[in-house]
Amino acid sequence: MRHPILFVLLCLAAGGSVGCKGDGSMSSQGVGGGVWGDLSGVRVQRFTLRNGNGMEVDLCDYGAMVTSVRVPDRNGGSVDVVLGFDSIGEYPEKSQYFGCTVGRVGNRIAGGSFELDGQSYSLAINNGPNHLHGGERGFDKYVWNATELLTSRGPGVRFSRSSPAGEEGYPGTLEAEAVYVLTENDELVIEMSATTDARTPCNIVHHTYWNLGGHGSGTVLDETLIIDADRYTPVDATLLPTGELALVDGTPLDFRAGKSIGSDFGAFPANGDDPGGFDHNLCLNGEVGTVREVARLSDSKTGIVMTISTDQPGIQFYTGNFLNGMMGKGGAIYEQNGGLCLETQAFPDSINHRGEAGWSDVVLRPGTDYRHVMVHRFSID
Repeated sequence: MRHPILFVLLCLAAGGSVGCKGDGSMSSQGVGGGVWGDLSGVRVQRFTLRNGNGMEVDLCDYGAMVTSVRVPDRNGGSVDVVLGFDSIGEYPEKSQYFGCTVGRVGNRIAGGSFELDGQSYSLAINNGPNHLHGGERGFDKYVWNATELLTSRGPGVRFSRSSPAGEEGYPGTLEAEAVYVLTENDELVIEMSATTDARTPCNIVHHTYWNLGGHGSGTVLDETLIIDADRYTPVDATLLPTGELALVDGTPLDFRAGKSIGSDFGAFPANGDDPGGFDHNLCLNGEVGTVREVARLSDSKTGIVMTISTDQPGIQFYTGNFLNGMMGKGGAIYEQNGGLCLETQAFPDSINHRGEAGWSDVVLRPGTDYRHVMVHRFSID
């Protein structure tokens, strides 16, 4: 009889796989991993999660990001539904936040400034007149520490990093984690968490670009989307919320009954440097802090359905408006609107709307925990 502890040690020695067979090879379930390359002399690792249903998820410790999600389609084939690149070296050069974990604060902060405890803080201005996705070098541009996991729900990877006080202008040292788990129910569960030693804004966001027809199959405009949101946050010309929480009734942002993404796409035409399209935060129905289903995306060609559940108050719906014909995985061309993001989050610029009705407090305090749960469940229609 094989000793269980010795067997685990042998599996780890064979490549760090918790799904290792006795001969050191990968079983159909578990975690596989290895060195993918290096960035400026720093080793970068990639990991593959597998379940027993043929679903696979590739993760990378650079940016704590998702690089591929392969799911069965209605014909029994395997479809990669995530935009990405073949080599790690392409990400810093070409990526538009593909698949990554963004922070310390995802989305925009007006003018790159906020006040906290009577002190003013200035952040990088990296998106027009505003601060976006943590600044010039946010969480997406660091190699995180990575630990392979075997949980009761399935195989996973825990990514962690320490963001020192003053990084990108933010106060306090933030200890951040992003944990990915693949379940036997074909769920990719993402749990983001953080603690701090001083009061600081915190809104960590996951930023994968999805195309359920396949990552190189063209635009997502024919895919059908449902978002359970009665309100949205109108924005000014720089995409900053005005503070109003407006009803979606009678607007192109009403996705409650479900419709094709392209059906009202013309309501947001190109204008100067703005290529047009959706890039809006919707205010999700349901109790904040409770995980509930908030969105459903489906593709009629592959039959693939993805639902999203979260405990967050908002979701940023973005239709890849700045994709510019870059070459992605396997030579695929990522044309404009070739992928979409559904980023669960606190509302953009919440730090500057504290105390206003309907807006969440994004200030993390010592002794408390930041928590953000996001569940992507895949099925066939």
